[in-house]
Amino acid sequence: MAETLVSPGVLARENDSSFISQQPVTVGAALIGPTLKGPVEVPTIVTSYSDFINRFGAVVESGSETYTYFTSIAAYNYFINGGETLLVSRVKSGSFTYANSTDVATPDFASSFTLQTLSEGVIMNSAGSEDVYGALDNGTVNNIRWEIVNASVADGTFDLLIRQGNDTTNNKIVLETWTNLSLDPLAENYISKVIGDAVVAFNENLSNPQVTVNGDYDNASRYVRVSAILHPTPNYFDNSGSPVAAYAGYIPNNQTGTFEGAAGSVMAGANFYNNISGTNTQGLVGTDYDGMISLMANQDDYRFNILLTPGLYNSAYTAQCTQLINNTQGRGDNLLVLDLVPYNSTVTSVTGQASTRNSSYVSSYWPWVRVMDPDLGKQVWVPASTVMAGVFAYNDSVSEPWFAPAGINRGGLGQVIRAEQRLSQTQRDTLYSGKVNPIATFPGQGVVVYGQKTLQTRASALDRVNVRRLLITLKSYISQVAQNLVFEQNTASTRNSFLSQVNPYLESVQQRQGLYAFKVIMDDSNNTADVIDRNQMIGQIYIQPTKTAEFIYLDFNILPTGATFPA
Repeated sequence: MAETLVSPGVLARENDSSFISQQPVTVGAALIGPTLKGPVEVPTIVTSYSDFINRFGAVVESGSETYTYFTSIAAYNYFINGGETLLVSRVKSGSFTYANSTDVATPDFASSFTLQTLSEGVIMNSAGSEDVYGALDNGTVNNIRWEIVNASVADGTFDLLIRQGNDTTNNKIVLETWTNLSLDPLAENYISKVIGDAVVAFNENLSNPQVTVNGDYDNASRYVRVSAILHPTPNYFDNSGSPVAAYAGYIPNNQTGTFEGAAGSVMAGANFYNNISGTNTQGLVGTDYDGMISLMANQDDYRFNILLTPGLYNSAYTAQCTQLINNTQGRGDNLLVLDLVPYNSTVTSVTGQASTRNSSYVSSYWPWVRVMDPDLGKQVWVPASTVMAGVFAYNDSVSEPWFAPAGINRGGLGQVIRAEQRLSQTQRDTLYSGKVNPIATFPGQGVVVYGQKTLQTRASALDRVNVRRLLITLKSYISQVAQNLVFEQNTASTRNSFLSQVNPYLESVQQRQGLYAFKVIMDDSNNTADVIDRNQMIGQIYIQPTKTAEFIYLDFNILPTGATFPA
């Protein structure tokens, strides 16, 4: 259709201003702490509590007792309250290794290929005797076994089942099924290509800590990788389409097998729940966390908006808490929930610890709380950060990050049975004045988070959690937009492209009660010739964050009969 008029007439043109602006990348919470099983020091995303249990387990046996880590309780609270993605970084004490599969026999060879568990620790060892029902003596809900079925020499293929370690022959619990696998490295269904053979490990010897990946194929399985192919079958079929005769004995037999050889277990005499101390927190010491704390400073590889490390507290693990705060401030894209003191502390000790920290990227809550352990069915004491994951998840699911994660409507702790102390108004006042958010108990309302201060000492808008999280959200989205403009021409067209995305987004935030007002400037006034010649592009964003009503004054005025009410 013509866009100009040459001869007299009427031209109807369309200007589409209804484009939906790009939405920010959504990220969830991150947890650093010990788990029963799972990849050691390799941050892993889980999307539900069942996914967490499958990968990281829950119930720990230490001596004759059973426990769960704060990590699993925090994950449960996060997902039950609407959390969507959780980045879990497993820390450990001592040396942990993988378990290897027992021999996969073929007609010609004792072993065809080897599988290796992605999880580390002795808990993954399932090898042992098998009874008449096919049950393993060493099989548990936490380890695995393997089975080869449907092996076909004619096709050169077989199926691999990854089964739960405690199942039986007549009641198989199949965790994964991999069909039509081949030992031909030139085929698309080559076992290593389909399942994966990558060794993913934390390299803590580098000045810049990072997770390294070695292997030819990324891991598609959530439980195993192929660690060795002992007898490959390249070009399994000859030119006539028939299997190469020499390969007939290479295809695995139909069989079952187990895993063995892993090392690493929970420290003997580990302290759990309210018994954790400055030298033994769930069987770990502070330095066991150092590697993952350093790694999670990497903003490019790991995205999250809330960071929790239940089990570390400021009064005993000062070095680790300092590094956590420094990393969080350096990243500038998340809020650290920091525990300050162990169980059975006083208001004075809590506020004393809070006074040693000064950052708008950190918030603290007190006291400890008693919850029902979801996997053991017993009541246990946990630090406040363990349940705060759920508060933030619920807040974000029913409102927005810039709403206060506190109060009756969004700060209720439905999973909490009771708080360690029933705080009085005076104690709550002392805590809030000292930058600590009280966990209060109200008749008929239960246990509630009743504060939303950050640990920033100076009074400003950023001494509130909702404003800090608003800034984190805005910076995250606007930075994503700006990232797409790097190396583009520094022209009015490029700057207008930025404005056309940022202004509608800020308008939507304003409509969703995040801002009173805003203004974005990126034009010739702040992008002068001198700025452009330095290969810079400058944008200025002015915002007025909405504040929360934390102090409500209600004046009840008693008037004599016949008095006139004020207009």
